[in-house]
Amino acid sequence: MRSQFYLERIPYLADLISIFFPKLCLICQQQSTLRHHGFCFACQQKLPFTNFHLTHENAFTDRFWGRIPLQAGAALFFLQKDGVVQEIVYQLKYNDRPKIGIQLGRLYGKILKNHSVFAAADLILPVPLHPSRNRKRGYNQSTQFAIGLSEILHIPVNDTALIRTIATTTQTKKTRLERFENVLSAFQVRDRIAIANKHILLVDDVLTTGATLEACATHLLEIEGVTMSMLTIAIAKS
Repeated sequence: MRSQFYLERIPYLADLISIFFPKLCLICQQQSTLRHHGFCFACQQKLPFTNFHLTHENAFTDRFWGRIPLQAGAALFFLQKDGVVQEIVYQLKYNDRPKIGIQLGRLYGKILKNHSVFAAADLILPVPLHPSRNRKRGYNQSTQFAIGLSEILHIPVNDTALIRTIATTTQTKKTRLERFENVLSAFQVRDRIAIANKHILLVDDVLTTGATLEACATHLLEIEGVTMSMLTIAIAKS
């Protein structure tokens, strides 16, 4: 606690410490000069930001048009095959790098902290993993992303109200409708009281067809007074 006090009140102390204990950029593995971002300035300039938060209707919200009434929806990056964002997501999910999720959440939180809709949410809910997968991986990548967002936006995270009860089969070769039907029964709201009358910010790692997010939102919107916004780390081409 004392060290945090000094870091916040003595100008440039954090930068001085970083000289002796450098934090490496997630992309180039060189020294990071941007606090809490995880990327050096040069690499951040090359990242494919979507800027979807600047428009109410965008490629993210279009995927849920006529299906889920969204207050707002956005993704931080475009996901390109064999691109740097795909590698970042891979490291987060499969290479035991949970802090990447927190860093990405902080980065997006800084972008969204003055947004009239996202910053006004009451509760952040990460899309849950099945317990067996969570045990195998050791963490839920969406929860890590939610934690980073929460640190900047000061919105609490609830990772127990929505649970996954069925470990579904692979979605890779399924159509959007087949994916939705495959996952709809996989989720369950365990704590309806915690959700009722809340503006929920539902977060996940990657938006592909949107079936998983739609399945979660369908259950949540059955609860009285719930409104819904969504965020993901990345969005894949439709």
